[in-house]
Amino acid sequence: MLKSNVSWSTDENSYNTGKECAKKAVVDLMETKVAFLFSSVKYNQEEMLEGAKSELGTAPIIGCTSSGGIIVPDGFITGENGFAGMLALGDPELTVGVAGSARGKNPRETGKKIALEAMHKAGKDTAPAYFYMVASPAEEEEYVKGIADVIGNVPFFGGSAADDTVEGKWSIFTNDSIFSDGVAVAFFYTNKPMANVYTGAYRETTNSGVITKISGKRTLVEIDGVPAMEKYAKWTGKKVKDMMGMNLLSATIPAPLGVKDRLGNLVAIRHPMVGNEDLSMNIGNNLAVNTAVIQMEATVDELIDSTGKALKEVNKELGTEAGAYLLVHCGGRKLGIGDRIDEVAKKLKKEAGNTPFLTVFTFGEYGTFDHSENTCGGLMLSFTGFGK
Repeated sequence: MLKSNVSWSTDENSYNTGKECAKKAVVDLMETKVAFLFSSVKYNQEEMLEGAKSELGTAPIIGCTSSGGIIVPDGFITGENGFAGMLALGDPELTVGVAGSARGKNPRETGKKIALEAMHKAGKDTAPAYFYMVASPAEEEEYVKGIADVIGNVPFFGGSAADDTVEGKWSIFTNDSIFSDGVAVAFFYTNKPMANVYTGAYRETTNSGVITKISGKRTLVEIDGVPAMEKYAKWTGKKVKDMMGMNLLSATIPAPLGVKDRLGNLVAIRHPMVGNEDLSMNIGNNLAVNTAVIQMEATVDELIDSTGKALKEVNKELGTEAGAYLLVHCGGRKLGIGDRIDEVAKKLKKEAGNTPFLTVFTFGEYGTFDHSENTCGGLMLSFTGFGK
């Protein structure tokens, strides 16, 4: 039987925070198979990790910094001096291998390397049942390719490390490494089910067009041959001058862009983040020329309601009692929800019941849906339930 605990701390001392979280999280667990740890950028991550390891010993740890807070059964947790939370899983029938690495010269090769290392750490030479990934917000798709080169298209879930102000102050950590640019994975070997609901929960509008020009992989230059900012402004009725620079990030939360997967089952949200002087847009994930982009929309009420609905869907898909939930929620969505984030906490608590859960706020979310391939997006939810 899978057992789990969730803990949190807002102690101002980084070491004490890690120690306090770990001490509470391992209560009644015969053996901790993996500990998810999420924290504030205000902490010294090395000291926090040392505090956690003082209680966990050699149990695998994986996690990252979270944007502005976390949500646990006690509610939305944040703190003037910092915050941290831990979800620890124990199950005699579960094996988890954790590995992580800074980017190196080639992210795809790094993905291959950590996949092999995670298998080795688990004492396995076969692909896992599923895996968790955390990466820096830049080249997530390349890491996924490298991992798939080793294990194939195994279902995954997770999200990118985040900070409070999109300044690049985020961190990723495992037992023996802390870095800002790179990737880490946890490979799960188990016969028990996992269910992941990956959704933006936005509605499609009738506004769509073909991407006709990009720069690099993540700068949208033209839609239907028209500068991207002009086309978007026409679709939404917004003024270009009001969306320049980082103003675009908040302006597009209720009306982002979306791209459909090859089967049309999944709309992966593409978050326009920076409006450039040449009227191009910096986007949070990869793009491709000659594919359609759709303007999506959702109200704040819908963003809030989508969280409870997604967790309800996890329970439906899981088909058995859940032993724990790891809920990855976009930090941009949290920004759009604002002071109403407590309403999200209440909806999650209602659907989770007495099952432990932890919600992290990320700058990119990963998942899969109905035979789609593993996908990275932004402004999305990646909600995962682990069978008990």
